[in-house]
Amino acid sequence: VGPGVGGRGTPRWRSHEQILSCLTGDIVWTVFGAFRLTGKDAYDQAIDGAPEFIDPPELEVVRMVEQGDVVMAELTGTARRAAGGEMRMSMAEVFIMRDGKIAERRAWVVELKENDFR
Repeated sequence: VGPGVGGRGTPRWRSHEQILSCLTGDIVWTVFGAFRLTGKDAYDQAIDGAPEFIDPPELEVVRMVEQGDVVMAELTGTARRAAGGEMRMSMAEVFIMRDGKIAERRAWVVELKENDFR
């Protein structure tokens, strides 16, 4: 599960076509506390990140586990704010696969303001 993940030693997929080719047509992407999108068109519009950030975040996969058609990932990351500064975060993502493609993506994003856990 590499689309959109970049950072230390991990190449970032910049092509929307590459990312979209890994998704089912009815993909559901939920970032709890923020949004839920349905379908490839909506996903494509959101790939580059929220307007309050300059670029997509730089993410590093801490660990991944897989069981059957589910992949879970723990990530850390940094996003540059358009207003200046950056946001550090800890994330968990669940990818539900169908026929070798991502059918659902669920994410939990926690902003880290003080240290590596708070």
